[in-house]
Amino acid sequence: MHNLDLHGIVAYPITPFREEDGSVDADMLVRLIDRLIDAGVHAIAPLGSTGESAYLSESEWRHVVETSVIRVAKRVPVIVGISELTTAAAARRASFAEEAGADAIMVLPTSYWKLGEEEVFQHYARIAAATGLPIMAYNNPATSGIDMSPELMIRMVREIDNVRMIKESSGDIQRMHRIHELSGGTVPFFNGSNPLALEAFAAGATGWCTAAACLIPEQTLGLYAAVQSGNLATARRAFYRQLPLLQFILKGGLPKTVKAGLRLQGLDVGAPRHPVLPLDEAGCRSLAAILGQVAAGEARSAA
Repeated sequence: MHNLDLHGIVAYPITPFREEDGSVDADMLVRLIDRLIDAGVHAIAPLGSTGESAYLSESEWRHVVETSVIRVAKRVPVIVGISELTTAAAARRASFAEEAGADAIMVLPTSYWKLGEEEVFQHYARIAAATGLPIMAYNNPATSGIDMSPELMIRMVREIDNVRMIKESSGDIQRMHRIHELSGGTVPFFNGSNPLALEAFAAGATGWCTAAACLIPEQTLGLYAAVQSGNLATARRAFYRQLPLLQFILKGGLPKTVKAGLRLQGLDVGAPRHPVLPLDEAGCRSLAAILGQVAAGEARSAA
């Protein structure tokens, strides 16, 4: 079993595409990863919904895994996102992530047919049998169509050896309280709902998995540092400065809003893949204003 100390700000890089042909832009991906690590994030998590994993071919998916692992070069942990309709496909990707040198995998169950709890449990158990990597059980019913209860996730942690941690993204803070209650505070859980960042840390979250770090890494890290130091007043200020952006990118859709924000910051990362459309002009103007307000608030705080 791999040992892994995962905590803090777990950043999702987007998957950049070249404007001329829509292919994966590995050079830009390398640049984005360096940017995040240089800013101080605690882990890199490629190929979640922000990374448009569902819209990549198998060869593209593998290329992003290999590029990410090689570029990170053990500076921070790499947690590869896996979400496949079939257990066999998810298990193959888990094996590939391990062979490529990833440190962990984040598994989001997804389904065409409605799955029962035992079916979800067996899905994770069979993926776990294909890899020795630590597994983060990821609950995000809004994107996956499957809502895993805290009871099910805690059962998986207890009964499947390498399911080691939980990412809760339902947007219900009570789920996090329940995870803590059921495990006696022994199971690490991570917040995946941006607007709940402050409450999640107060509930005992080990970290925050977020695409916001692509645009405002200092602010996300500042919130975590304030929480770690026990300075609630500073944590509140840090959170409320960034809350308008957190709400905007969640409501607008992470790939399109984060890519638009990176373009506003001078990085040519390409458009999202169809059927997702780029952020429209009005949205870009709103996003530019919000980014300006967040930067101004950070400058005032530092003064």
